Parts: sequence; structure tokens; C-alpha cells
Amino acid sequence: MQCSALRKGGHVVIKGRPCKIIDMSTSKTGKHGHAKVHLIATDIFTGKKLEDISPSTHNMDVPNVSRNEYQLVNIDDGFLNLMNSDGVSKDDVKLPEGDLGTGISKDFDDGKDLLVTIISAMGEEQAITYKEAPKGS
Repeated sequence: MQCSALRKGGHVVIKGRPCKIIDMSTSKTGKHGHAKVHLIATDIFTGKKLEDISPSTHNMDVPNVSRNEYQLVNIDDGFLNLMNSDGVSKDDVKLPEGDLGTGISKDFDDGKDLLVTIISAMGEEQAITYKEAPKGS
């Protein structure tokens, strides 16, 4: 995708990492130069801030980011045992570290039905949020 076509809130690949654009600015052309686009973005998995400057005519890679909700079946050795709405199980997503991970395991131990949202891009997957499943589903 061309640099000039990127938008704030969109996704882009910077230094081989899928990122969400949080700010972008365009500088005017020089006497003989090209307009430059200055991108500031955060890595969607680590939250690290990355910057990139490139000519607006250059093409940038855009990651294919998808979000899916899975029902939490079990937590096994630090991995989430998940099931999608079709009943297909998935058990290769790690329990996230920090408050999110402790919140998931605490609520699961309390016997709550949880829906975990998994974001995936460029062969990486991570749990980003969770909520209690609605009753009667």
C-alpha cells in the first residue's frame, strides 16, 4: 500500500513488526525531493513505539490483522485451551503476562465462563482482552 494512502488508526509493518498507526505527518517536498511521510506506530503485540520515515510514493506492507473470540475451556501449563463457536479447539496461545493473565486465571478459577479475544497477524497470536460470556449461550 502506498505510504500516502495510510491512515491514522490503520495498520502497517515497521521493521518487520505489525503496528497500529498512532500519528503520522507529511513533510513538503524539497527543491528536488519527494514528500516524506513520518509514521509513529505501536507494535500491536508488545506495545513498543516505533517510528519510520519514508517517501510518500514508496509502498509499505500492511499486515492482515484479525480478531477472533474464543471460549476459554482450560488453562494448561501457561497456555490457554480455547474453543471457537464451531467447536474447534485451539491450544497454542500463551496465557498473557501481567494483569491480563492474572485476571483471566483468577476469573477462570472462580468458575466464570470467559470469552477471550485473540488478535493475530503475521503468524503471531496473542490474547488482548477477555470478558465474561453472556449467560444462556
